[in-house]
Amino acid sequence: MLKTLFTTSAAAALMAAGLPALAQDAECPIKVGVLHSLSGTMAISETTLKDTMEMLVKKQNEAGGVLGCELEAVVVDPASDWPLFAEKARELLTVHDVDVIFGNWTSVSRKSVLPVIEELNGLLFYPVQYEGEESSKNVFYTGAAPNQQAIPATDYFLEELGVEKFALLGTDYVYPRTTNNILESYLISKGIPEEDIFVNYTPFGHSDWSKIVSDVVALGADGKQVGVISTINGDANVGFYKELAAQGVSADDIPVVAFSVGEEELSGLDTSNLVGHLAAWNYFMSADTPENEEFIADWKEFIGDDKRVTNDPMEAHYIGFNMWKNAVEDAGTTDVDAVRDAMYGQEAPNLTGGTATMLPNHHLAKPVLIGEITEDGQFDILSQTEEVPGDAWTDFLPESAVLTSDWKELGCGMYNTETKSCVQIKSNY
Repeated sequence: MLKTLFTTSAAAALMAAGLPALAQDAECPIKVGVLHSLSGTMAISETTLKDTMEMLVKKQNEAGGVLGCELEAVVVDPASDWPLFAEKARELLTVHDVDVIFGNWTSVSRKSVLPVIEELNGLLFYPVQYEGEESSKNVFYTGAAPNQQAIPATDYFLEELGVEKFALLGTDYVYPRTTNNILESYLISKGIPEEDIFVNYTPFGHSDWSKIVSDVVALGADGKQVGVISTINGDANVGFYKELAAQGVSADDIPVVAFSVGEEELSGLDTSNLVGHLAAWNYFMSADTPENEEFIADWKEFIGDDKRVTNDPMEAHYIGFNMWKNAVEDAGTTDVDAVRDAMYGQEAPNLTGGTATMLPNHHLAKPVLIGEITEDGQFDILSQTEEVPGDAWTDFLPESAVLTSDWKELGCGMYNTETKSCVQIKSNY
């Protein structure tokens, strides 16, 4: 469908119909890029987010669109191939001329896309928990930063479960490694000796967990309480939890808190080996609020399957999409620079209650939830905080503790508070 200019005559027609005249420079349709893997290893998680975006676009069109224009979802498949993410992002911006992109899952895919988005001045909404240590002018991070997931989960282990020794187990890529670097520093600051922190990384799809689980069990030989903080991704989780059960380790013996296991990952699995273990997110499907009830009903109606679940990254897209829509309407245009300026301070309801707010560092303020896995693949919510402001740069790595991000006033994502200067952001990966 060709875009058409929303002209003065169109505005007059709206006024004649009793509707307000909207932006006269918006081009119709407004194109929403969807950059999620529909094939390959990440398709099991990302296809759901593609479906979520199509649902949100459909509902908004039913409500009258945005700026008098219909929205069009433009879907591409980067196929779980990290370099292909960059190519597909370029295609969305230069061939399809999209106004915004919602997409990515893994940090390596986001970092692949980042140079393209910045070069072409695109706008990306990234919906998945990540390691922080980044703040781009062209990205809004609607998933959790470490202080909105990893740090609160660690505090729960320390304060509620009395964990004295920690096993940090992760898949071998940027998110687990950076997160665990932060957690090691944090645990040491809390008085946990370095020798009581066991760190291990495994490849995507790792299946033989016998030696690693034995090593974790051995940590508790002195009678101290051991806990596992898991940044294991994908189907490797199945083998890990099965091996815990095979070695007779229950959640009471060695609790596991996961950052990448949610309702979608549990759906269809035998959860008998997982009951009692924990996850930390900003959303659980079991949240009892009117907003969540409506969202779940809309999702099941749209997808045509009453058994389909909702999850945290879906809520992040819900929040990000609503903030973007409001910012476009406030700006009166889809122009990236104008929309960016209108994003600061935008609010949207959390599906778990309360209100998410977009901060000048392009991160959200939103609550942190700890949930316990139940037999039906859902989570019993054990704790929920007030809204926690997302921190782009952690306080627990020396090189980051002096940095702050403020795109609204300082126009800088990496401002050194000691030298009072904006540092050129350089990726470590």
